[in-house]
Amino acid sequence: MIDVKHLIENPDLYTASQRARGADESLVEQIVSADVERRASITSFEELRAQQKAFGKKVAAAQGEEKQRLLAEVKDLAASVKTTEAAAEEAKQRLESLQRRFPNLIEDGVPAGGEDDFTTVKTVGTIRDFSADGFTPRDHLEIGELIGAIDMERGAKVSGSRFYFLKGVGARLELALMQMGLDLALQNGFTPMMTPTLVRPETMQGTGFDVEHDDEIYKLERDDLYLVGTSEVAIAGYHADEILELGEEPVRYAGWSTCYRREAGSAGKDTRGIIRVHQFNKLEMFVYTTVEQAAEEHARLLDWEEQMLAQVELPYRVIDTAAGDLGMSAARKFDCEAWVPTQETYRELTSTSNCTTFQARRLNIRERLVTEDGSKGGTRMAATLNGTLATTRWLVAILENHQNPDGSVNVPAALQPYLGGLEVLPVL
Repeated sequence: MIDVKHLIENPDLYTASQRARGADESLVEQIVSADVERRASITSFEELRAQQKAFGKKVAAAQGEEKQRLLAEVKDLAASVKTTEAAAEEAKQRLESLQRRFPNLIEDGVPAGGEDDFTTVKTVGTIRDFSADGFTPRDHLEIGELIGAIDMERGAKVSGSRFYFLKGVGARLELALMQMGLDLALQNGFTPMMTPTLVRPETMQGTGFDVEHDDEIYKLERDDLYLVGTSEVAIAGYHADEILELGEEPVRYAGWSTCYRREAGSAGKDTRGIIRVHQFNKLEMFVYTTVEQAAEEHARLLDWEEQMLAQVELPYRVIDTAAGDLGMSAARKFDCEAWVPTQETYRELTSTSNCTTFQARRLNIRERLVTEDGSKGGTRMAATLNGTLATTRWLVAILENHQNPDGSVNVPAALQPYLGGLEVLPVL
């Protein structure tokens, strides 16, 4: 969540951020007012509490009728103290509620607007001309069926719509992609993790998801647990209520997990194939670092994502996501979108977000400061970032961009060692 003190000192900055997001600008003034009310109620409580303590001394020294009178006054004062204490707690909760509703302060340079108002940072690679190759490209599902990689029909039979089986070379291709991503992560100082896919409400909320109103989240009512849509959630909660010794190097984790999303807001969209599904696998980078290093680390995460795209030989573009299309936790997000030939457009394969101190503040994750003489100092909130190295959706772009006229698929050279040297995924 946002830093209330910083908001009160810079209300115009937060108002501009809300305006760029297309979010409720009045929340700024509501938080300012709620903080004033909280401070006033605390002051009233403390003044009455001081009077109560002073009265206690008077009562102890008094005798007879005077003591009885003072005891009656103490009783009334105690009731007032209890009332003002309750009011102070209510004011505190009201402020915290507003604070939890407020999205992260966006970074300078983030484009204003909604989903279509992104800025293209760069475009990489050449879009394949299938007409020059003499054939019309098949979509990923048709290819997947021809090579025995995807079975949507039996997925629906077993689990319902938007479920699927990856089998044969499909399962092998996904594992190869994930392992290649994990190797890249290991080369760059990441600790691999296999993470829980069920988390408590406080972990889900702490990461920035609205468990009460987000229709994308699966909830197990009986157990009061939530299925995660990314291992980011579990890794963000991994160091909750802890103080980290960050030093000069960020703490980097690479979480490999199955992910779940209801896709409630995508009715009628991408219902064919595995672009929008309820269950998929993902390799997620998650980083704890200092506020000063966060922007530089964000650039590194994007570079590693681009290295993955280069290794699977996909044409892609990088976009700077508009403020209104950012999640609640992100101060800035870059998406890498690969070209999908049969849709004749770029589709998101991966993204990376700088969440600054937003998640750490909700989860109470601090870093230990070091004084000039090298001794331990105080603490402050850490910064968190995340980025994706590989997901099931990558298969869509790989199958379509590397297909042959007969439906077989050429394996990118970098992936071949992970497939036992297999160069072509053949038609069965």
